[in-house]
Amino acid sequence: MAVCYLFGLLFVVLTAVTLGDDGQVTFVSERSSKPAQKLSKYGWYGNVRLQRFHIPEETAIARWLFSVTKGHSFHCGQHNVTIHIRWGAPPVINPTGLVFPNATLWSPCLSLSLPVTSQSSATFNLTDPAPGDWYVAAHLPEDDGRIEQKGFPSCSYFFQPQLSVRRAVDTPVLQQGTALTQTAAPDRPARLKLYVPEFSSSVSVSVADCSSGEAAGNGNCSLLLRLGSASLQQGPVTVNCSGISCSASLSNPPWDTWLRVVVESSQVDHNMTFSVASSYTVGCKPKSTGLKADDDLNKLSVNGSHTSSTSTGNSSVVTDTATLSNQSAALVTPLSASACVWSIPVLYEEVDVLSLRFTPVSGPNVSVTDAHPTLLTYPLHTQATGGTLNLQLTLNTTNATLGNSSSVVACLSPWAPVLELNQSQPCRTALFGGYGVAVNASVPKAVVRLPFPQSATWYLTLQLTCNSSNCGNTSVVSVVPEVFISACVEDCGPYGECRLLRSFSYLYAACDCKAGWNGWGCTDDFTAQSYSRQLTSTLLLTLSNLFFLPAIVVAVNRLYITEASVYLFTMFFSTFYHACDQPGVAVLCIMEYDTLQYCDFLGSICSIWVTILCMARVRDTAKYTLFMLGALLIAMSLQLDRKGLWNLLGPILCAILFMVINWVYRGVRRRRCYPPSWQRWVLYLIPGALCALVGVCLYIFAETEDNYYYTHSLWHVLVATCVVFLLPPKEKDREVLGWSRGSSWSWSWSWSWRPRVCGYTLCQSGKDELYTVT
Repeated sequence: MAVCYLFGLLFVVLTAVTLGDDGQVTFVSERSSKPAQKLSKYGWYGNVRLQRFHIPEETAIARWLFSVTKGHSFHCGQHNVTIHIRWGAPPVINPTGLVFPNATLWSPCLSLSLPVTSQSSATFNLTDPAPGDWYVAAHLPEDDGRIEQKGFPSCSYFFQPQLSVRRAVDTPVLQQGTALTQTAAPDRPARLKLYVPEFSSSVSVSVADCSSGEAAGNGNCSLLLRLGSASLQQGPVTVNCSGISCSASLSNPPWDTWLRVVVESSQVDHNMTFSVASSYTVGCKPKSTGLKADDDLNKLSVNGSHTSSTSTGNSSVVTDTATLSNQSAALVTPLSASACVWSIPVLYEEVDVLSLRFTPVSGPNVSVTDAHPTLLTYPLHTQATGGTLNLQLTLNTTNATLGNSSSVVACLSPWAPVLELNQSQPCRTALFGGYGVAVNASVPKAVVRLPFPQSATWYLTLQLTCNSSNCGNTSVVSVVPEVFISACVEDCGPYGECRLLRSFSYLYAACDCKAGWNGWGCTDDFTAQSYSRQLTSTLLLTLSNLFFLPAIVVAVNRLYITEASVYLFTMFFSTFYHACDQPGVAVLCIMEYDTLQYCDFLGSICSIWVTILCMARVRDTAKYTLFMLGALLIAMSLQLDRKGLWNLLGPILCAILFMVINWVYRGVRRRRCYPPSWQRWVLYLIPGALCALVGVCLYIFAETEDNYYYTHSLWHVLVATCVVFLLPPKEKDREVLGWSRGSSWSWSWSWSWRPRVCGYTLCQSGKDELYTVT
């Protein structure tokens, strides 16, 4: 399959219209592509293939092309590939309908389903998309739990997304109070943009003097005015204009950003000419701190923080609230007439990968009044969107006590704050939704968790509200807002592990649950395993290795000491590896998990290798040479690819080849079948081969996550049993490693070492010396 990887931008000028006064703009095309990735069945977020695309400013049309190709030619049936798209952060998905942790809020993203047989493709078009990073996630249907051995042929599908955009390069800018004359056609809308400064409370765009050459003076322009961009979760504000003028306004618009303005004409074959103007209102500003930063630096040193942690964005919103101390939260300086919000500077501290902490400069306690809101600002960059945004609001009842009718209301919103908080005011801005919480005397603590927060500046607004007209004696209270980024929700709890994932240079985290627990934070216990089930699984997987004891006894009795030591090694490490590999709480690890796993795999394959070579009846020199050479090659292959299927099949096939060659050689030389005894075939070789065949089939084809603990235990039993059947009988008049047999069924051996190397050492003759006595 040919895979084309284009990670640059291909610029192709589509139109080059240079008429500046009539509103026509120039468009260019850009294209980006990602390499194909193998899809997986969905079991947790680590099975999702995540891709990140960047859409530039002033993009008019974005088109994704999703291609899915089957990797093998054999029939796999039809599967549906699910594709999720989200702006600003990776999509939060829940394809299996699991339960989210408490206080965890999320919004659904756009999901597409693409049926695939051999090769399929689909396109998705989006008009006026929001600029920034867009994330595409794809996966196969829910995992059926079957354990697929690596290297064994299976159905595979490869997913490759491509993005092409068409953007404007000379979009006219609307200035405050300045009207522009524009022309809109049915197939060419007028595109403009305006800048919304910080602390803007409203933005208004008006269209006037609408006319057309063919229908002048009819008073009906049929224009469509749109403000904002499409982000899938929230669309632009749309106003249908009739007559010669209309207007659209936004309350609480996004701060410090460019706002898209699109005017379309619905008249067929008519060009509409109109004038458009914009204005914005700054209704609320904090008190200016001037140019002196000594107080802020002193507070940074008092709180034990680093001065380098203060960012430029935080210093721009420093207010006189920084002069408040933790001990005197009730002493609040009155605001000036122009100021109506307390803006608290916040420290930005990077603790670890996907671990950020925001701390108010004045300390953990923040004063909140009923007269005006308190504002805190939290900038989230792209690197922080792969974690979880946590808000924990705690009411400090040390200095003041709230009444039953009073509460502190908080609103956490992206792009712009909500500066008017009351019981009826929703926690949302003009284009984006927010997340509201409240604390009072009965509920002094509130928590909000947002998985994969959008890359934006987040604002937390706090205000004291009362049911009556005033709050009485309690006009100022203190709260502790804790805002931080963590990799996973509560570190996935006791039944999960927080895994750090990577898509090229982008890092994100997800919970890998165990013991039947599921969900975003491993809190869904619908299929959770009980403690008795976990203990049964551990005992079966560990005690089943005791079936190697008969194999060890038989090997020692038949003087196969080397083989017996390999079986003992396998039994020991397989027992403690499975005791450490359990997903629940019944776990025992005597070494590092990686060491136990490596030794278990090495011992298992070496046991099969030495058993088959022992059956081959080769000479001792050749046999022990093959033992050592095979063990070294097996150790090397396990280091390269520990779970590869050919690490098991390769030594088995090679050993069987040596055995067949030697058996054929002995049969040809003796002119009869080898082994010659039919009892050996019927009572030992055939049962042993059947046990080995059934065990390999169970290991490769039958194991699933649900039946693993008893199918793999049966694999232990079958492998150990087949060793008992397949070990050849001891050879007559044979000494192995210096051990000489005393009697046929005795357990006692005597050590007998005789120097038999002649030349430079003494030789002991077998003849009796005759001495003459005179």
